[in-house]
Amino acid sequence: MGRIFYIIGKSSTGKDSVMRALLRDRKLGLREIIQYTTRPIRDTEEEGREYHFIDEDTYRAFEKAGRIVEMRAYNTVHGLWRYMMADDGTVDLASGNYVAVGTVESYVKVRDYFGADNVVPICLYVETGERLRRALLRERKLAAPKYAELCRRFLADEQDFDEAHLEAAGLLSDGKPVNGIENRQFRACVRAVKELITGVSKPSE
Repeated sequence: MGRIFYIIGKSSTGKDSVMRALLRDRKLGLREIIQYTTRPIRDTEEEGREYHFIDEDTYRAFEKAGRIVEMRAYNTVHGLWRYMMADDGTVDLASGNYVAVGTVESYVKVRDYFGADNVVPICLYVETGERLRRALLRERKLAAPKYAELCRRFLADEQDFDEAHLEAAGLLSDGKPVNGIENRQFRACVRAVKELITGVSKPSE
């Protein structure tokens, strides 16, 4: 039976970059679970790479069919944005391991849907000041930077990832994040994540 390695972290902790590095490693043999969003596509993104970009009508069709694993909705300064994982037939744990990224809330729903034994959290973290610096650098690369949304997301993360939420989700052990890895230096971070995945995937003797 395969597992879903679920990368959790605040914005600008490098979740997507780490996931892409993992997917490039053929030895790991991970498959990506591409999630869905109703927010507009960014200049640096491609359909089907970061997300499947859908409209509200498509979201409603998934909802009506009962195929939503988890969904988060954010009232942003640009309107309502939804992010979700759908049971679209692409995940088959009998055939291998998968990787996805998300929030504390989404992790809980994915864990409950697929089973706690089948979902392994990986908690990425970055020092707060460095995380804000990275967020600003990324936003400045866009043709139309959305600084107000950056600030909203940054402050929301401070609440969504506080100790109470992590504790309730079972993501704290002795006051530290479960499978917590600091993304201070990208290559070292990726190496640590690969070691964790390899250790979990190795058959018991």
